[in-house]
Amino acid sequence: MRIGIDLGGTKTEVIALADDGAELFRHRLPTPKNDYQATIRTIVELVARAETATGERGSVGIGIPGSISPYTRMVKNANSTWLNGQPFDSDLQRALNRDVRLANDANCLAVSEAIDGAASGAQVVFAVIIGTGCGSGIAIHGRSLIGGNGTAGEWGHNPLPWMDDEELRICEQLPCYCGKQGCIETFVSGSGFSADFLRLSGEHLNGHDIIMRAEQQDAVAEQAIHRYETRLAKSLAHIVNILDPDVIVLGGGMSNVDRLYQTLPQLIKPWVFGGECETPILKAQHGDSSGVRGAAWLWPLEK
Repeated sequence: MRIGIDLGGTKTEVIALADDGAELFRHRLPTPKNDYQATIRTIVELVARAETATGERGSVGIGIPGSISPYTRMVKNANSTWLNGQPFDSDLQRALNRDVRLANDANCLAVSEAIDGAASGAQVVFAVIIGTGCGSGIAIHGRSLIGGNGTAGEWGHNPLPWMDDEELRICEQLPCYCGKQGCIETFVSGSGFSADFLRLSGEHLNGHDIIMRAEQQDAVAEQAIHRYETRLAKSLAHIVNILDPDVIVLGGGMSNVDRLYQTLPQLIKPWVFGGECETPILKAQHGDSSGVRGAAWLWPLEK
């Protein structure tokens, strides 16, 4: 049995999977914000609940909103900031009395969709979470690629490629929370989409309402989503030029915008070197469950 934990900013979820991927147990508890020791206790409790409910002991994989530094073995780059600078994996191993595997939550999405999701069987999968923020992960042969510096897949904190004059002006006025300017995240996250609509219209709406406006033939909303699609296409073309994955999978709130799967395949081509690109761009099959399922699959079948 494989146990997966998805440590989110507001909730922490556990799932127990059989070897064939069948769900055996699932439960959520509130994440104890800003309390490191309580976070560890919550994970221990969720693992205990899963094992009590199933009567089995499982391997444990955990998806976190950050990564483990290969040099210090401490958490870094986590937006759940109370984790940063902590030896989270070793503390969890002691608390659970077993080995654990940790990966960035976007890498867990990539693993989940590569194992038994939208990209099932693909050798190289690039998965994107486009929600409030913007994260991404890479799975190769169904395994998470972390990289020598623990930063593989940090696509959202590269600059938006091929900026036009207006985009250059925007990035000068809108620094990313990471301290740099022009990050992809500031343009293609759900928050970035809403901010761009605000610039165009003077009105603050969430992504869902902007899409509704566009479907009702609102010209400003249509302009905002076309700009969004073009920026996302340019950003994904960068990945095709560097990694050339077999499949690109979209997750997060903006992945529910169905028109993206019709528009992106054509919009991406002019930005790919040589102008050729038939890479499938697919919606995450497991939706919000992909992160927790991918955490469970951090322990592959042969283990």
